[in-house]
Amino acid sequence: KNKTAALKGRLARTMELKYHPGFGSEISSEALPHALPKGQNSPQQCPYGLYAEQLSGSAFTCPRETNRRSWLYRSLPSAKHKPFVPIDQGNLTNDFDKQPPNPNQMRWKPFKLPEDSETVDFVEGISTVCGAGDPRCRSGCVVHVYTCNSSMKDKCFYNSDGDFLVVPQLGPLHIVTEFGELYVEPLEIVIIQQGMRFSVNVSGASRGYILEVFDNHFQLPYLGPIGANGLANPRDFLAPVAKFEQREVTAGFTVVSKYQGKLFAAMQYHSPFDVVAWHGNYYPYKYDLRKFMVINAVSFDHADPSIFTVLTCPSTKPGVAVADFVIFPPRWFVQENTFRPPYYHRNCMSEFMGNIYGRYDAKKDNLPGGATLHSMMTPHGPDSKTFDRTSQEELKPVKMEGTMSFMFESSYSLALTEWGDKTCSVVDEDYYKCWQGFTNNFDPNWKPPAGESKQSLTTTVT
Repeated sequence: KNKTAALKGRLARTMELKYHPGFGSEISSEALPHALPKGQNSPQQCPYGLYAEQLSGSAFTCPRETNRRSWLYRSLPSAKHKPFVPIDQGNLTNDFDKQPPNPNQMRWKPFKLPEDSETVDFVEGISTVCGAGDPRCRSGCVVHVYTCNSSMKDKCFYNSDGDFLVVPQLGPLHIVTEFGELYVEPLEIVIIQQGMRFSVNVSGASRGYILEVFDNHFQLPYLGPIGANGLANPRDFLAPVAKFEQREVTAGFTVVSKYQGKLFAAMQYHSPFDVVAWHGNYYPYKYDLRKFMVINAVSFDHADPSIFTVLTCPSTKPGVAVADFVIFPPRWFVQENTFRPPYYHRNCMSEFMGNIYGRYDAKKDNLPGGATLHSMMTPHGPDSKTFDRTSQEELKPVKMEGTMSFMFESSYSLALTEWGDKTCSVVDEDYYKCWQGFTNNFDPNWKPPAGESKQSLTTTVT
């Protein structure tokens, strides 16, 4: 009871955290007054006897609009640790050649949570579902899920390979970083960029999804003719406020690094969260999906899902993403003479979908905590029951509420891991059956409705 009360008290305090608003902004943050040096980054002696350390998220010579770096002022340099040694990495992998290719439509029932008798923290609970590419070449993306029930005690993690976009589905996350703290609950996301050290505290069984990208950092999509405003507004992204702890850890503090797809651990004897002040444009941040400004078709047809893009990680090819993060939030359906669910589709992109809560409009059996994968050029779309119902129903304005699904869409051909294909033991082997109920409705004697204008059409009938 005491432990539960302490957890609730800690999470209540984290909900009151303060943040810096803005996306990609230049931010200055101090936990103590005058901790940031005046007029320079690395003075001979820093205020409070701190050490100046730069964290670079891009090459020094990148253009200013893509240059990412922050200066951290800390009690001890992050280099003060023992050598890294390999550790067990569980179901986390970047080996996408082990499992034979599988082009079938995939659906997973809700991913299993740890047993009550187990103690699994965030890092130990990461399992890789699918992916492509190689972090050594800085090219590719990976989809993971996490299932955990224990906080990281005297332990932190950082990703040397790329950025994490984390989508909680069950249970809030209290994330302690070098830059400060973030409280992230389901219906929010958090982006922890390459090299940033963090620790995750949970209040119980927790589950969610992770999109990892190697090539680049996430950015807001171009709005084009939408104009200056809409979709995810920059002011709604939140970065942590500087907060530090001065703590010696005589039993040792474990620093875990994901490097070239493998996990390594190093020991040090102080907390890494000793940054008293920082400034720059490279930091972790979170976003509340409920603040997304939805744009939808208001006359006819189903708009392409790209209008629901929250963040994109661009590739070197214009208009083509390494990965997009797309959501399907509550919204109005008002189109006339239109099949309103998502259209049937074969895509040159890979589509991994997850359900945070509620019902996905194209398939009611896509359960919260589960997922689907529709690989490159694999046909997909609403099931036969959805088609039969929505192609005959009365078309009137309808607001879809109580739902939030998302999609990781990638230009890479995502390969399943053995865990994702087999050993997770939640693959829905009957998924293909949802399309088997279709009937051939072709009517060669069909005529246009009375009064409909005739169109000149040349056809060849065989």
